[in-house]
Amino acid sequence: MRTSMFGCLIVCLAGNAFGQSPDPPLAETRLPVATLVREDVFAGWRANDMDRYARAEKNIDLVLEQRPKDKAELLAWKGGTKIYRAVLAQEAGRTEEFERDYQETLDLFADAKRLGAKHPAVAAIVGGSYVVFGDRLPERYRAAAWAESYDNYRLLWQLQAPLVGQLPTHIRGELLAGLAQTAERTGHIEERDDFLEKIIEMLPNTGYERVAKQWKTDPQAAAEGNISCKSCHAEGRLSERIAKLKDQ
Repeated sequence: MRTSMFGCLIVCLAGNAFGQSPDPPLAETRLPVATLVREDVFAGWRANDMDRYARAEKNIDLVLEQRPKDKAELLAWKGGTKIYRAVLAQEAGRTEEFERDYQETLDLFADAKRLGAKHPAVAAIVGGSYVVFGDRLPERYRAAAWAESYDNYRLLWQLQAPLVGQLPTHIRGELLAGLAQTAERTGHIEERDDFLEKIIEMLPNTGYERVAKQWKTDPQAAAEGNISCKSCHAEGRLSERIAKLKDQ
């Protein structure tokens, strides 16, 4: 089975992101939703810290009660946590539990998209969730998962293309990488090649450029590999954001 790393447009963490993490101050409305929940979510599926993952799930529900204006993004995060639960059930042979959890994932993503049809965070979470978990779904669901991921990255491109040159390296790289990868997986080969060229042009001397060049010279690498998460960043870490708030 092929595996892919999350096209983590807004949620990639620094290398030590899975150590101790402070309890997210849920009442602090100056902190974005992503800052409050993403590190615990990532600790679950990247470091198998299911205690922190459960904390993320609980906190998403709590913040849903506190921040109705952020409901679309929070429902997307909730769907993103549920899809991992579904995958774990599938891989453990708990088919009925998988089907239940995956249907809940689909419903949550649909509700998030309904409330935030052009919300960039929603598109990033939905698209990225399918990038990382699409190949771990039963085969009958994979094509639809990759198609949904492609659609969400195309929406992100519509929203962010005018500013792509101004985005930080990591954010720019993850956007273009997600576009290239989902285009590859859905048969949009000309689009894939266009975005590979953009990566090479706009991200010189980075891991993204290296992989993009490999994809161009080795089509099999494109068919089997991933191009996302070639640079991570510490900006936006919960501990750092809390420290900055204290200094204000």
